Amino acid sequence: MKLEQIQIQTNNIQETTAFYQDILGLSIIEKNSKWVTIQAGNSILKFIENSTFDSIYHFAFNIPENKLEEAIKWCKNKVGLIAIEDQNVIANFEAWNANAIYFYDNNGNLLEFISRYDLENASTENFSSKSILNISEIGIVTENPLELGKRLIEKHALEFFSKNNNSEAFSALGDDEGLLIIVKPNRNWYPTQTPSQSNPTEIRIQNNENIFELIF
Repeated sequence: MKLEQIQIQTNNIQETTAFYQDILGLSIIEKNSKWVTIQAGNSILKFIENSTFDSIYHFAFNIPENKLEEAIKWCKNKVGLIAIEDQNVIANFEAWNANAIYFYDNNGNLLEFISRYDLENASTENFSSKSILNISEIGIVTENPLELGKRLIEKHALEFFSKNNNSEAFSALGDDEGLLIIVKPNRNWYPTQTPSQSNPTEIRIQNNENIFELIF
C-alpha cells in the first residue's frame, strides 16, 4: 500500500515551508499563502493553513534499511532526536523487524525515520534528504480503531498489518511500504507523553491498482 499524499494542517505556512525546505532539505512543489506541497520521496506532503489550528500529527518516513545510523548523524545539527531510554534514540520494533528514530517539526508534529528490514532497500549513497523514500505512516485517531479498520477493509480491500497485534486501542492497516496507524483518542504517541487527538486529515492511497482518497 502506498501513501501517495497526505494533507494536514498548520497554523504557520511560512515556518512550515522553511522547516521542510531548509532543515530537512525537501523540495517544495508549490506554495502560496494558503498551502504548501512538499516532495517527500515518492510521496507528497501537503499542509493547509489554518490560523486557529492547535494540535499535532504523527507521521513517518521510510528510509533505507542500512542508513539509520547515518540518519542519526545527519539529524544531529538539524533536529533534536527524542530519547527512547536514557541516551538511546533508536526504537526497536522487533515484531515489525524495524528500527526508528523520532523528532519534532516546527509545528510540534511527531516525525519518524524508520528502517524496515523486510523491504530490503539498502542504499550505497550517503544519507541525505534524498534518502527519504516515502511517507510510510500517518496516524489516525478514532474511538474504535478496530471497527474503523474493518470498515476500511470492507470498502477498499485493505488488510490489517500482519506484523501488528491489532486491537480496539491500536490497529494498523497496510504493509511495510504504507500504513494507517489507527489509535484511540488520548493514547500517547510513542515515545512521547503527547496524547493523540483527531485532526483533519486527507490521504490519497494506492493499493494494488486502486487509487482512492480518505477524509478524516
